[in-house]
Amino acid sequence: MPNQKNIKNLEQLTDKLSKAKSIYFTDYLGLNVSDVTALRKKFFEKNVEYLVVKNTLLKIASQKNDINLSNDLFVGSTAIALSYDEPVAAAKVIKGFLKDHDLPTVKGLVFEGAYHEANQFEKIANLPSKEESLTILAIMLNSPMQNLVNVLNSSMVKVVNVLEAVKNNKNIEN
Repeated sequence: MPNQKNIKNLEQLTDKLSKAKSIYFTDYLGLNVSDVTALRKKFFEKNVEYLVVKNTLLKIASQKNDINLSNDLFVGSTAIALSYDEPVAAAKVIKGFLKDHDLPTVKGLVFEGAYHEANQFEKIANLPSKEESLTILAIMLNSPMQNLVNVLNSSMVKVVNVLEAVKNNKNIEN
């Protein structure tokens, strides 16, 4: 019979999974306390929640949210990184952390409702964030307008130069 603590934890986990735009399943075993603290700090700065979870509760919570996961995720120690705002934020934190550390190992991920194997992590970590995408879009939209302004200015400069040449030519003839 489940105890009250597990029932409460399951309800909270189910709620968190339902709100997350992305979920990264990691194996953290082997990280020392200072490394885990540093990782949690980086996640906190990017508004990502990092939780150590029981595999049984994770499996039940994911089923309640109709998230189909590989059974490989429920082997060994599991911690999840939940991103509620920016789906790639957690991936970028993990990728940055892995430059200096060997762990955590990504076991799989749920990105915008779809489950992906761990081998897709690098592709997702390299995606631009929402802010970066908007910046790229603004530059792309601005570029044709800037080119048009340059062409129009260039034509006007040529017309002014021609008129100036005609004026100078008439002054020479007079």
